[in-house]
Amino acid sequence: MTQQLALKIDVDTYRGTREGVPRLVETLQRHNAQATFFFSLGPDHTGRAIKRVFRPGFIGKVSRTSVVEHYGIKTLLYGTLLPGPDIGRNCADIMRSVRDAGFEVGIHCYDHIRWQDHVAGKDAEWTRREMQLAVDRFTKIFGEVPKAHAAAGWQMNRHALRMTQRLGFDYSSDTRGTHPFIPTINAEIVACPQLPTTLPTLDEILNHDGITPENVAQHLLQLTSNPPATGHVFTLHAELEGGKLMPVFETLLSGWKEQGHELVSMRQYLDGLEGILPRCEMVMHEVDGRVGKLAVQG
Repeated sequence: MTQQLALKIDVDTYRGTREGVPRLVETLQRHNAQATFFFSLGPDHTGRAIKRVFRPGFIGKVSRTSVVEHYGIKTLLYGTLLPGPDIGRNCADIMRSVRDAGFEVGIHCYDHIRWQDHVAGKDAEWTRREMQLAVDRFTKIFGEVPKAHAAAGWQMNRHALRMTQRLGFDYSSDTRGTHPFIPTINAEIVACPQLPTTLPTLDEILNHDGITPENVAQHLLQLTSNPPATGHVFTLHAELEGGKLMPVFETLLSGWKEQGHELVSMRQYLDGLEGILPRCEMVMHEVDGRVGKLAVQG
């Protein structure tokens, strides 16, 4: 029986949008695979992530994943020594070309660094304002309201979770977990399905426990060789798989097809789910390979 494996593409930066996204579109088309692109829609302030240097584990992650190699010096200066380019304003044509090529598009965030570094401790008004900025920019670019959301860095708070329902999203993919669910927080049910990322990302496992660019694809393929009934969601990044890790991604695409997976968008994955989704608490918890706590299926 064919199992669905949904491809979720997070686009974090200006460079990732300009360079990584077109490469990924071409590669997916060549492999006859679908995917959903979640765009960062406001300024690229990647350089401000330097504040994370004081967080436990950050230096180790940076050294393992060669951040400069994948993101480039210029990107790492945006928002500090260089002004951050407005991604949505400068790359609207690229974003629309993704939709026009037949791929689903959704919201990642407005300002990636601001959301990832601050949302966990912010109030309802701050959260509403940030999400509305993203919704308004998406609507301006695509001429229609967004129907899907995937939080930057898997960072959420209870106000953001409520907003996924209030804004009328068909689904969100803001969490890490094992299977789709209806989220609850403090016993409050939020009527917007969560489709969590179920597999580790390349940057979480590379150069750790003997995993290298040469064998990381085989490691992931082992994890998908016996999929659960609800399939898998794999998150990739335009800056990584759309850049120097493209050969790894192509190996994964071929391997997944050989395993019998149907490579689908998040919406196709949602439409393929059967039965009533279980309710699960959204909690903040550490995930191997990531710094700090993420929104996780409880």
